[in-house]
Amino acid sequence: MPPLATPAIGFSDATQYIDLPPCFSTAQADCVAHVAALDLAKVQKNIHIVQYEQAIPTRFREVADALAGRSTLDSQIAADQALLVATSESYRLSEMRFRDGVDDYLGVLDSQRSLYTAQQTLVGVKLSRLQNLVTLYKALGGGWSEHSPQNAGPVASIEAQPASLARSITEAKKSWFCFFH
Repeated sequence: MPPLATPAIGFSDATQYIDLPPCFSTAQADCVAHVAALDLAKVQKNIHIVQYEQAIPTRFREVADALAGRSTLDSQIAADQALLVATSESYRLSEMRFRDGVDDYLGVLDSQRSLYTAQQTLVGVKLSRLQNLVTLYKALGGGWSEHSPQNAGPVASIEAQPASLARSITEAKKSWFCFFH
């Protein structure tokens, strides 16, 4: 590749040229690379904007679904609590009837089974409501991370901290020494 040349500045004769150093073409290549990187960043930004705009209706739908589920579950919990109160009273009455000799033990067992079924149903609905609250929290943008000893990550001991700090300072001194000398 022939060297780049330009007319000499300050000379009256336009036929004299000065050869530019090869770093000029490197600077041009760097400029082209920076322009390409800028174009790439603009395209990536536009992609992210489109993804964000597509995610907005999805998030609104998820929030609306979670809120609708919450109100449904709240009314179901209220109904199941009323059923639990009624079956508890039925069990209490059937037990009293058995003790007084008016009814046999089959009535007690039947009302006890109904009571346990009502309790299990209420626990299941309450679990569904808690899961719905987690879904609502996530839909509103909340994150979810489990806090357990396995996920806590390594914790540096007190003895290890001064050694790692001394290594960091030594490495920083070396890099600054190379920078200034």
